[in-house]
Amino acid sequence: MNKPTLPQFASGLVWFRRDLRAHDQAALYHALRQCKQVHAAFVFDTDILRELPRQDRRVEFIHESLQALDAELRALAGQAEAGLIVRHGAGAAEITRLAQELGVQAVFTNHDDEPAAIARDLRVRGQLADLGMALKTFKDHVIFERDEVLTQSGTSYGVFTPYKRAWLKKAQQDPFYLRSYPVSRHARALAARPASHRQPIPSLMDLGFEATNLSTLHLGAGSPGGRALLEDFEARMQHYGQRRDFPSVRGPSYLSVHLRFGTVSIRELARRAFERSQNGDAGAEVWLSELIWRDFYHQILYHHPRVVERSFKPEYDAIRWAQGKTADAHFQAWCEGRTGYPLVDAAMAQINQTGYMHNRLRMVVASFLTKDLGLHWQRGEAYFAQQLIDFDLAANNGGWQWAASSGCDAQPYFRIFNPISQSEKFDPEGKFIKRYLPQLSALSAKAIHAPWEHPLELQSCGIVLGRDYPAPIVDHAQARAQTLARYAVVKK
Repeated sequence: MNKPTLPQFASGLVWFRRDLRAHDQAALYHALRQCKQVHAAFVFDTDILRELPRQDRRVEFIHESLQALDAELRALAGQAEAGLIVRHGAGAAEITRLAQELGVQAVFTNHDDEPAAIARDLRVRGQLADLGMALKTFKDHVIFERDEVLTQSGTSYGVFTPYKRAWLKKAQQDPFYLRSYPVSRHARALAARPASHRQPIPSLMDLGFEATNLSTLHLGAGSPGGRALLEDFEARMQHYGQRRDFPSVRGPSYLSVHLRFGTVSIRELARRAFERSQNGDAGAEVWLSELIWRDFYHQILYHHPRVVERSFKPEYDAIRWAQGKTADAHFQAWCEGRTGYPLVDAAMAQINQTGYMHNRLRMVVASFLTKDLGLHWQRGEAYFAQQLIDFDLAANNGGWQWAASSGCDAQPYFRIFNPISQSEKFDPEGKFIKRYLPQLSALSAKAIHAPWEHPLELQSCGIVLGRDYPAPIVDHAQARAQTLARYAVVKK
């Protein structure tokens, strides 16, 4: 990383996307080393924005993170005229137009392996080539990508455990992969923006969006927000393995949105977890495994883009999912947290109110949708994609197919989460349920997991099922039997 090189280009443009930080940023680092002058830009891509609701926490998070990134770039450059050029329009066209306006010889950006992003980047590469400009892309969002971790036969892994072993072996053999890029060492190449390109970052209103409740969620934004959460989690990391499954406990890192938009460096996170795990920190070892799962799902998406539309295991496409008016009503009840199963409904209230859902609960509600309600996993996947502030196509698709048993290394189809026992095990006192379903707060820890089984306590608390809280929309035991019959097709 640190070998001195002569600049290859007179000027270059860094296209920020899902990597909204200035420190340890691969494309920025390479641009600074290869160019005498470097400009930086972000495009609010209308091809993406037009599909979003007018109140979208992700857009607001990006907007706030760009202000932090702009300040970072100015501080690195040591001049107020430096900073971020922000455009609003079709991403491919805008970045090509900006490269022309600035007269650069190359555009630098980091890989995005989502199918739509790959297609977009191919268009940009062609458009820039027609203008005599290069598009240079780099790995930044994961530790190992694409073909970097393969089986001995040269194919991608479809099972996590051997993938993890290969991942850890590669990381241990070569520390380079967890090392940070020393961006500040080369920051002198950051150029002042031309006077014609010093417009302020557009407001949310200018972009056609409205403010959300993001400021109340304590996630922070930009690198400062990510740094604060990382420092908080480091003090708790050793307990991650014991606490991560309990939604009423501060167990997770809460860094998922920062990982999604690159306001933290995956290299720094993985390096810290790796080093601590090597020193016997059991919590760090479990968290590192979760970061490796993230890499695993990204390489699955890259090698098998068909998973966006179909099951990873083709035989699962033969399942006949529930359809019709009852199925649609069940889906609506699931979305709105009206299933009659308190842990499921509290989890859906959490995602609807905050854009976040605890990871254990993501598995619980996904299992409920697919195996209690018999609905296609794609319906739940699409709802999560709409609601989650940390939505990531690879992880979301992987998680939903895992729950539906149709994905790589998924849970067996006959393993069906019991929403009551999951509630009793992971929210034993009902603290999480009571936070999001205050209408049940008077119930005891024994009754709150399945209120319909405690009619006398409901009566004494003045709670009427069907009025104050729904009765269960399905019977779990009956739904389990129907699911086993539905999944029988995969054994033929």
